[in-house]
Amino acid sequence: MTDAIRGLEPQVFWNCFAAISAIPRPSGHEERLGEHILERAGQLGLERVKDDRGNIVVKLPATPGRERVRSICLQSHLDMVCEKNAGKVHDFLNDPIELLREGEVLTANGTTLGADNGIGVATSLAIMEDQAVAHGPLELLFTVEEETGLAGAKNLSPLIVSSRILLNLDSEEEGALYIGCAGGKDTVGRWPLVREAAPAGWAALRLTVKGLKGGHSGLEIDKGLGNAIKLLNRALLRLTGLGAKLASIDGGNMRNAIPRECGAAVFLAPEQVATAQAMVTDLGATFLAELPTVDPGVRLLLEPDEAGAASVLVPQLQRQLMKTIAALPSGVQRMSAEIAGLVETSTNVSVIHTEKDELVLITSQRSSSASRLSEVVETVQAILELGGAAVEGSDGYPGWQPNIDSPLLKLAQRCYRDLYQKEPEVKAIHAGLECGIIGERIPGMDMISFGPNMEKVHSPDERVYIESVARYWRFVLEILKAAQ
Repeated sequence: MTDAIRGLEPQVFWNCFAAISAIPRPSGHEERLGEHILERAGQLGLERVKDDRGNIVVKLPATPGRERVRSICLQSHLDMVCEKNAGKVHDFLNDPIELLREGEVLTANGTTLGADNGIGVATSLAIMEDQAVAHGPLELLFTVEEETGLAGAKNLSPLIVSSRILLNLDSEEEGALYIGCAGGKDTVGRWPLVREAAPAGWAALRLTVKGLKGGHSGLEIDKGLGNAIKLLNRALLRLTGLGAKLASIDGGNMRNAIPRECGAAVFLAPEQVATAQAMVTDLGATFLAELPTVDPGVRLLLEPDEAGAASVLVPQLQRQLMKTIAALPSGVQRMSAEIAGLVETSTNVSVIHTEKDELVLITSQRSSSASRLSEVVETVQAILELGGAAVEGSDGYPGWQPNIDSPLLKLAQRCYRDLYQKEPEVKAIHAGLECGIIGERIPGMDMISFGPNMEKVHSPDERVYIESVARYWRFVLEILKAAQ
């Protein structure tokens, strides 16, 4: 037993967590942990199955007297995000995670901890090990490659899961019951790159927006953060009034992020440069006035471009591109009518690149309503098409429509009240969860998602609160005991 978990309760849980932490499990390399689970299930005489993608289900028969209870599926994912501090020597394909205890917090030595979703995996394994836990028939579902696109859930064989009640053990806030998530799609516009020679004798300049915070385009879309592509385009429209010609534009680097920076190479007649500088200074002050608290570091700069392109976009393409970006919505489109404070539908202008033969503009849409996701995608597609772009869309992933009348939710609420004499929060998340995909793959699944308090997941500062884990564990067992 590692010293970090010595004396922690529940002991069976922390023993399982330590065992998981000793087995490397980056996304796409979950085989060793999967084999560990299958081997242990075999030693215990339990039925187990593995689908073609690597997802695993272990079936636990009911404890005596609970045979008539409806089967429940406990779901978690095997993989973890692998990040480490600069200078930390660690091979995530071969080295175990080194657990550290700092007071009432468990963390790792210079790496991600893997509590996301080692907590969920350890919960299922501990229930598998602890014969004192009262429960009806259980299916322990372990999915793969959640962190790199939900691939395991997307390819889950419905034949290996018979339960129609699911506890997703992959949330990070004690006392919160999640009952919905957003589905999402990417919509991409492409313009053939048509150029002409840059005007002789004109000034080559670099227009840049920087200093923005950026953020997750789902979880932080309601924060009012600045979008670098949209802001830069506002400046380009102003400069076009002075005759500016666009050579290239590039901004953003992730489809699921609000872009922090964007830059464009432009040409201006020499006699217009001073006017342009004054205009940019004024507009930069406007941006700061619009974003004084959420993005106080925003800066708009117009500087000489020593590289200087040899050609510029033809006027029609420049006009189409800028008008399209100006017309595209970006931000919250609709709030949920069922859950206060939840963004239901949003869209984000995410990435723009000037490539060798084309201009590429990537946008991202999300909604917990399938029909409204289709609506916002159609809106973005229409704007791109009107702007002359060839449009393509991704397959995306489904949302999970909140159901406040869910029998499982009512059971969980009652169990939480009985344990802790207070109401849990009922929430949904404006991002993708495996629940959305599992609900599509297995229609009729009643689901909730919950977990203990964790912080800074996906970073080397990831931590989980020990006492919160103990309360979460009691909550899981109370649901299993109270289920009918």
